[in-house]
Amino acid sequence: MTPDEQKRAAGTAAAELVEPGMIVGLGTGSTAAWFVKAVAARTKDIRCVPTSEATAALARELGLTVVELDSVQEIDLTVDGADEIGPGLSLIKGAGAALLREKLVWEASKRCVCIAEASKPVKLLGKGYPLPIEVVRFGHGHTANRIADIAVEFDMPPARLRMTEGRGGPVLTDGGNVIYDMACGRIEDPAALASALKGLTGVVDHGLFLDLTDLALIGTDDGVVRMLP
Repeated sequence: MTPDEQKRAAGTAAAELVEPGMIVGLGTGSTAAWFVKAVAARTKDIRCVPTSEATAALARELGLTVVELDSVQEIDLTVDGADEIGPGLSLIKGAGAALLREKLVWEASKRCVCIAEASKPVKLLGKGYPLPIEVVRFGHGHTANRIADIAVEFDMPPARLRMTEGRGGPVLTDGGNVIYDMACGRIEDPAALASALKGLTGVVDHGLFLDLTDLALIGTDDGVVRMLP
């Protein structure tokens, strides 16, 4: 199976967890898009809380009811992709520059399911994908200097501002923030790094999703594999 076929298989399997009447959190990215399509084919009798404007547009196009996070007390199920899946179903997310809205939706959910292709599970976070850090746009260069101090403490290189392709400006999130990517190499203590970054003025949030995932569904050549924390 190609990676895209693996993503589709995982998304389709996750859609089987959705029941009519549920409030469902919709992730962002190519893997999550397969889930949104599979859910729309399964049932329209749900309310959906998207994690990005792009996902909201796709959901509406497919005939799903989109609601704001503040209009619901709790989300029954959220399904989303990941850039890396580490031990205990710790995750790195943020390739789609939606990590803040994703984390807000995840933390409002009774159950969170990660879907991914076979290459995403790793023995240690940080080797294959840089850690995204969402930063307030005002004075972000000064915030980057404080992030660099944290990087030194954890023996990591400074984070780089994520730029758009071709246009020359920084990538902006749906909330108008910028993204810095830290090529960690290996994250020995994700909880300590998460706490250090979250404590910096100007850092809105980071792409470490720890103790949030209840189940991972991984598309492989041998079918969809279930992973538990």
